[in-house]
Amino acid sequence: MNKKLLALLLLMTPMLTFAQEKGLDQQIDEAFKPISDFFSSVIFFPVFGTPFVLILLVASAAFFTLYFKFPNFRHFFTAINVVRGKYEDIEKHGAQLLYGEDGIAQGVDMNEVDDIEEHIENVESLHSDLEIDGDIKDTIRDESHEGEVSHFQALATAVSGTVGNGNIAGVALAIALGGPGATFWMIVCGLLGMSTKFVECTLGVHYRDVGEDGTVYGGPMYYLSKGLKEKGFATLGKIAAGAFAVFCIGGSFGGGNAAQSNQATIVIKELLGLESTAAGAIIGVVLAVLVGVIIIGGIKRIASVTEKVVPFMALLYLLACLYILGINFSLIDDAISLIITEAFNPTAIGVGGVIGVLLVGFKRAAFSNEAGAGSASIAHSAVKTKYSASEGLVALLEPFIDTVLICTMTALVIIIFNFGGAFEYGGDGTGSVFIDGVAYEGAGITSRAFAAYIPFSNVFLTVAVVLFAVSTMISWSYYGLQSWKFLFGRGKKADLTYKILFLTFVVIGAAASMKSIWDFSDAMIFAMVFPNMVGLYLLMPVVKKQLKRYLDAINLKKEAVEE
Repeated sequence: MNKKLLALLLLMTPMLTFAQEKGLDQQIDEAFKPISDFFSSVIFFPVFGTPFVLILLVASAAFFTLYFKFPNFRHFFTAINVVRGKYEDIEKHGAQLLYGEDGIAQGVDMNEVDDIEEHIENVESLHSDLEIDGDIKDTIRDESHEGEVSHFQALATAVSGTVGNGNIAGVALAIALGGPGATFWMIVCGLLGMSTKFVECTLGVHYRDVGEDGTVYGGPMYYLSKGLKEKGFATLGKIAAGAFAVFCIGGSFGGGNAAQSNQATIVIKELLGLESTAAGAIIGVVLAVLVGVIIIGGIKRIASVTEKVVPFMALLYLLACLYILGINFSLIDDAISLIITEAFNPTAIGVGGVIGVLLVGFKRAAFSNEAGAGSASIAHSAVKTKYSASEGLVALLEPFIDTVLICTMTALVIIIFNFGGAFEYGGDGTGSVFIDGVAYEGAGITSRAFAAYIPFSNVFLTVAVVLFAVSTMISWSYYGLQSWKFLFGRGKKADLTYKILFLTFVVIGAAASMKSIWDFSDAMIFAMVFPNMVGLYLLMPVVKKQLKRYLDAINLKKEAVEE
């Protein structure tokens, strides 16, 4: 076994060696709950009865959608083509080598040249006439080879960080609390979030750092510190970058880790019928071992795992949802009608009217797709490209895949399942509902819905939940580690310290209660929004310029092909 991993396990195992009158899981939960309650109360401070962070998140997403002229719709198919590799030649070498001060491509078309070395020589021969910087050859090579992963790998890594148990457990929680209407507001939030994701991921690539060994360091920490310095706000940039890094580390421990192990533990305990008071902590240690083996390999290892696991698990889960919807095809229109009706006239117990169900939907959608939190830009920053906007376009697909597609599928399955009156919307007000006299929460509700239509679906859904959880945890470990490096340096000791803490939270999440974990997770994810939005608003003109630059390159290629 890897020595580092063994050291991590030795540091965690003492948590399983003591026993008192209370079970180990309960002890961990009681110790963690005050921390969760504190952060939740601080982050979700209300303005006119509504948490300000939600107002900021949704209003900003709407603003970016208008400012960039609906990129979530206008550039949707362009984004798909980028992932498919249609513009790979532009990505590698650039449609042009020379750019004016306005960022608009001009000069010689790279696509007309078969040999890049020959073209470099041609450009250098024009050096004196064009009065450009002399070190062209090195600049071209550096820009065309920066990055560590492909567009697809970056998308898969980022999607694995967003497509997780928020799609299975989070949707169930939203419907349990807010009823079917919460689904409508989740979809609205997802569509708007596509624009926010485009902005933050474009900035992530544009302001990234590339180490001497080719390792990429990117994300809000860098576009806040470097970008705001360019704008004359160096001090503000340092403060915002530091605050984001702290909150991102917290988010990696919470929503990207503890919440995932929490839901994986729920379905594993249900499948195996485990009732031991230490079962959660034991499962947590097993999950920590699995995650620990992967995260030691870094972003390239993470990308190689997620590009295989994420499409497989997402496809498998969607096929199961489609099967259930297929055999209940006549009920789909009724479910959709109920979603729309309940969005504006909710009947769920204790939801608090339209505003209440809207907040439930927005909160769960934002937690699931993380648009506005800035976390995904860390993974997207590692892409191999010289056009920052190309990856921004790829990134806008995330909220669509995560919220509009997968979350909606889950919601329809649960709503159709409940047409028979399996449980009462609103439940106990904390996210639990009673089915056949037994309390179920989160992934447990989704599991019961699947079990009604697919034999042995409890096994399938357990596997799906665990895969979703592990893929999310390994992606978030990368996000958190990048933030940790930004604060504490890029040494091996600093890395090991972070990984010890991260794997410890895998165990805490598995042992603590769902409410404590999700309250803490929500608080940490949403805390990232505050410093991130400072950068997005001040740097959005940079994004507009980079988008024009990339679209000009694409149009130039199209014109060359037509000729």
